[in-house]
Amino acid sequence: MSRSQAIQQAQSQFDSGEFQQTLARRVAIPTESQNPERGAVLTSYLDTEMRPAFEAMGFDCQTLTHPKARAPFLFAQRIEDPALPTVFGYGHGDVIRGLESEWKPGLSPWRLTESEGRWYGRGIADNKAQHSVNMQAMANVLKTRGKLGFNAKYLIEMGEETGSPGLRELCEANKTLFNADLLVASDGPRLRAERPTVFLGSRGSMNFDLTIEARQGGHHSGNWGGLISNPGIQLAHAIASIVSPTGQIRIPEWVPKELPDSVRRALADCEVDGGADGPTIEPWWGEPGLSPAERVFGWCSFEVLAYKTGNPDTPVNAIPPRAWARCQLRFVVGPNPDDFLPALRRHLDRQGFPMVKIAATREEMFHATRIDPEDAWVQWAVASIAQTSGKKPAVLPNLGGSLPNDIFTDILGLRTVWVPHSYPGCSQHAPNEHLPPALLREGLSIMTGLYWDMGAGNTPHSV
Repeated sequence: MSRSQAIQQAQSQFDSGEFQQTLARRVAIPTESQNPERGAVLTSYLDTEMRPAFEAMGFDCQTLTHPKARAPFLFAQRIEDPALPTVFGYGHGDVIRGLESEWKPGLSPWRLTESEGRWYGRGIADNKAQHSVNMQAMANVLKTRGKLGFNAKYLIEMGEETGSPGLRELCEANKTLFNADLLVASDGPRLRAERPTVFLGSRGSMNFDLTIEARQGGHHSGNWGGLISNPGIQLAHAIASIVSPTGQIRIPEWVPKELPDSVRRALADCEVDGGADGPTIEPWWGEPGLSPAERVFGWCSFEVLAYKTGNPDTPVNAIPPRAWARCQLRFVVGPNPDDFLPALRRHLDRQGFPMVKIAATREEMFHATRIDPEDAWVQWAVASIAQTSGKKPAVLPNLGGSLPNDIFTDILGLRTVWVPHSYPGCSQHAPNEHLPPALLREGLSIMTGLYWDMGAGNTPHSV
């Protein structure tokens, strides 16, 4: 039996409608981890869908728990020979809230619906279809070869959409159990729908609040205008000192000293395109001298997520006593996260804004991760994907968004190769989440080829 036969098996399985039926069954389970009433549903997804699917492939399954997590984790492994390479897989079965009332007529978050060449349903993009593709790809290799030819370990969690509580501690406590050569997982979007993509880490993310508390209560703007400070104006000027009018960060400690040559080479042919539904890229915004791909995948960005002063809903003729902004820094490997807020404090003081208070939010800070795009495992994966798809994959040193990838790189010591099966316009986390089935079909072929090659004896592990 051959590689091409395994891929043909994958395509036939998809075209038969069998994969669609499996995915429809999983989408129908409302695994909203942000909804406190869904605890039993989260566990049910592992027990009724994940465990039977892994056990059918000869995996040994065990349920793992941690006090920080609202739902258990499922760990599955198939060890064929300790001398073989071991690949670690990861996925999450929880989804963001369904937002049922906001979907288009005829669509539901809990029903896979095919319409206008797209599959709709909550979890189609994030993450049920993505881990379902990878699991089915392994099943295709087993059916064709009779064995994987490598060792496989897989972890499914049910709390990713609430910050993965307990995942870090679980991995700390199970380093030996989770030991592997490489992580291969799928989440996030491709660079473009039609171009296979590999990303090797993620940008970090830190949210914080800026606040000015000037006084108790508002005061009439006619009687006091020009006599007392306006926190809304002061905070606007403070924020404006952080970035230029074109979005360039003005705090040196917040950006890398340089863009590594290997990152530049990897991004040289990467064109950022959100598709027909995405916004138009504004070339004048952000760090000057960088391409759009370098700005989002190789550099840092500062955003104001929300801003409030006075009463926006019913403005009155009063100078507000308070102004508040929720801000965010997305950052790459290089800058020191421990110095982000101290550096901001120093900057605001130098600029004459000692009245601005800085406070980290309760949201977990994601750390930046990136492995070398020229690593042997990366080049092996890229060659496999290119052979299957007939396309040159985009290699992103890191995702523009954030994932708890440092758990895998820093705690488990794994190289991380992410092969996404989504695209930027998928409406992830919004109503009408969807994917083109052709993207999933190609993803299934790619992963079947990748897992076939993993067991063919020519990986960096065995060379």
